[in-house]
Amino acid sequence: MTTLLAFAFVLGVLIFVHELGHFVTAKMVGIKVERFSLGFPPRMFGKKIGDTDYCISWLPLGGYVKMAGMIDESLDGTITGEPWEFASKPVWQRLIVISAGSIMNIVTAVIILALIAFAVGIPGEPQGALVSEVLENKPAETIGLKSGDVIVSINDQLVMTSQDLIKTVNANPGVELPIEWKRDSEPFSSRITPELQEEENIGLIGVRVGNHVIYEDAGFVDSFAAGLSNTYNFIKLILYSLKVIFTGEQSFRDAVGGPIAIAKMAGESAKLGFQSLLFFTALLSINLGIINMFPFPVLDGGHLVLLLIEGIRRKPLPVKATLVIQKVGMAFLLALMIFIIFNDITKL
Repeated sequence: MTTLLAFAFVLGVLIFVHELGHFVTAKMVGIKVERFSLGFPPRMFGKKIGDTDYCISWLPLGGYVKMAGMIDESLDGTITGEPWEFASKPVWQRLIVISAGSIMNIVTAVIILALIAFAVGIPGEPQGALVSEVLENKPAETIGLKSGDVIVSINDQLVMTSQDLIKTVNANPGVELPIEWKRDSEPFSSRITPELQEEENIGLIGVRVGNHVIYEDAGFVDSFAAGLSNTYNFIKLILYSLKVIFTGEQSFRDAVGGPIAIAKMAGESAKLGFQSLLFFTALLSINLGIINMFPFPVLDGGHLVLLLIEGIRRKPLPVKATLVIQKVGMAFLLALMIFIIFNDITKL
């Protein structure tokens, strides 16, 4: 139940803000919106208010805003030339409307990450090596180190980062070293002798460590700056990951995850707390924003490509050609979704 609720929360937020971006900008430029749907058809229930049918649909794998006079995944080729239709608006206005969904996803990530920074603070400089795991029958276990301890000194040298510890340990196999650590602010000290790792000729003490960081309170401006910075760093990381996949350095099958994988990760995040679930939502929102901008039919990026072609030609593509492009894109996208879902199942 936790997994299902977390999945519904994450997907609901991401789909809603994405489609809201399209909806609001369409209304701003005077495009009639015929349907605002969370989920794909068939329609489950909803209510028509004015010109727009606001509804929930049965397939919870996305959503859509149906604009009058736009050839999209609905494959409706009806264009009458009315001034309120998508096709009747200048190219620059349509570019804004199509881009707004992904922009809203990125903005949502910035806001979530800023709120997290405001709630928990901004990480300061590392102040020690935080032990995350102690291996059995190794020197660290022998002297009493435990997960959660913070190593602050080794060989009479301050340990500010995990790399400070690793560098000293690696360089001193077989040498007894003084070591100091803290556990819930209580100091401990001992002497430890790194074991020789013969393959690389380095010393090891049998721990996994990361940086121990103390979070500092942050005001609104600093929190917003942290939200921007973290979003930018995640975008770079996602783009690098995509590059690794497209160059074949990482298997596509191993790298991608569909609704089952997302539900599983959402459930695991929820079990760690609401903050963790929000963090996962922000990361997934950035992913959605980037992937939707891929220059592929049906996706927002595909619509942008068609608009750019129209701008260069100074006239739209024929309706029949656009419909064929959308049909091919829909067929490929459905095949890809089936593959991803099947791939998710094989990983269970």
